[in-house]
Amino acid sequence: MVLFMGFTVPANSASLENGNWKLIWSDEFDGSKLDLSKWTYDVDCWGGGNNERQCYTDKTENVKLEDGFLKIIALKKQAKGPAVPQIARDGYMPNPTNSKTFEKKSQAYTSGRISTRGKQAWKYGRFEARMKLPMGQGMWPAFWMLPEEWRYGGWAASGEIDIMEAINLSATCAECAVGREDRVYGTLHFGGAAPNNIHKGKNIALSAPVDGFHVYTLEWSEDRMDWYVDGQHFSTLTSADWSTIPEKGNPSEHAPFDHPFHMILNLAVGGKWPEEHNDVGFITQSFPKQFVIDWVRVYQCQQDKQTGKGCHKN
Repeated sequence: MVLFMGFTVPANSASLENGNWKLIWSDEFDGSKLDLSKWTYDVDCWGGGNNERQCYTDKTENVKLEDGFLKIIALKKQAKGPAVPQIARDGYMPNPTNSKTFEKKSQAYTSGRISTRGKQAWKYGRFEARMKLPMGQGMWPAFWMLPEEWRYGGWAASGEIDIMEAINLSATCAECAVGREDRVYGTLHFGGAAPNNIHKGKNIALSAPVDGFHVYTLEWSEDRMDWYVDGQHFSTLTSADWSTIPEKGNPSEHAPFDHPFHMILNLAVGGKWPEEHNDVGFITQSFPKQFVIDWVRVYQCQQDKQTGKGCHKN
């Protein structure tokens, strides 16, 4: 570690610090417990809009720090909890279910989901994490962002930014060069509130080993976003590619990605997207499954802090 202008900076961030980007937030997961000044747990058994099979808990068997890593762990374990997502119960988004806040739901698996919601959110920047993804049909790890305020209405009128998602890694994949699923996705969700939502994005095949650590990066400025894996650029979307059909608010030309978003890390189990692809369905397999995160870092562009412009690599 090195000290940079009063801020303790990871040594391997020095090249970014000496350039256009300044580190403004990070978690190296070197402690013994999750830092609750930075993260909050989501606790629910909703299953998302994809009918996933997990309950998210705040138990250390599902989310823990160990050996300098954050580990999000999926277990084959029956659980019961709120049928309404935590983010809706806390008033951060409209309730996307027909359930009441007191209703419970059972699931056959448990896992973890944490976010910076209510602790820290950002408009523009470089968002980066070094992570090792779980293998197997039905596994769905994600590093993504949601609006701190649902300024233009329910999902996805206010936007969603997927920095990294993967499904079914190592499962059969006819269109993959290696014959096994090895792709990760970078995606934006926008348009109107569901079912009038739209998504755009691309994927890239991970370099071997697929089950090793890789660095996932998003660079976001006022009018564009760029995605990278291990420094390799694979996607760009500009404000000409996205839009919103607002239920409320007064959107700018860059809406819905013109207001602060918080980060999320989670490991989903099953759901419509993974179960309709690759080996199809949800295959009973060995558990636990681990999503391992070495660090998460956020940088601010020093060329123009208001718009985030001037720091993109490409």
